[in-house]
Amino acid sequence: MDACTIVWSDMMMLKRRWAKYLLTTLLSPLLYLIAFGWGLGRGISVNGTSYLEFVVPGIIALTAMTTSFNGAGTRLNTDRLYFRSFDECLMAPISSMSLLTGKAMIGVYRGLVSSIAFLLVAMLIAPKFHVDLLFLVSLLLTCLTFAFLGVLAALLASTHEDMATFSSLILLPMTFLGGTFFSVNQVPVALKIALYALPLTHSSICLRAAALGQPIPWESFLTLAVFLLAFFLGNIVVLRKISV
Repeated sequence: MDACTIVWSDMMMLKRRWAKYLLTTLLSPLLYLIAFGWGLGRGISVNGTSYLEFVVPGIIALTAMTTSFNGAGTRLNTDRLYFRSFDECLMAPISSMSLLTGKAMIGVYRGLVSSIAFLLVAMLIAPKFHVDLLFLVSLLLTCLTFAFLGVLAALLASTHEDMATFSSLILLPMTFLGGTFFSVNQVPVALKIALYALPLTHSSICLRAAALGQPIPWESFLTLAVFLLAFFLGNIVVLRKISV
């Protein structure tokens, strides 16, 4: 068993119910698009850009965050605490690196599928939307970051309620404060510092810059990479502790 085997098994399972999966994962971002992009944002511009074109990259970042986190974290949490199959993986002849990578890649795969599906819809609505290498790399980096965060949360959680609490205390605030629906440059300095401590803020900045053809925000790009490294190293430390 290796990382590819773990991901492949999830892909085969998802293949049997891809229509239901896409429907459930696209419902929330489409509702956000209708409510904020077409509803509250009609006639509003942000830095010379229509609010619809401004908010779409943020919703894609949000979609990547939630589906990657849940795809990796919720699945692992169920395997650990309900099916107890994760203990069997720990006893299998597979390295910790491959095990962590495989579990995280499940979330990355699901995050990319959902984000790209919404992206295709968004490109029909916002024709000025740009998709280049920076956008794709930023999207992949976002999925990786939150997939490893999901794995870390699942490893730390001792009950299903712990996982739900983590989502409520961490993901929910990021949903509305991570620069998804507004520009962080418009908030007071003290609040701006706090918002820049959220990985979703940097995901939104990178994806928005790429989608609108703006210069590469290297600081946010590198900060997001640092978050990814921190979550990955955190996974290794926690896995070694629970494996003892």
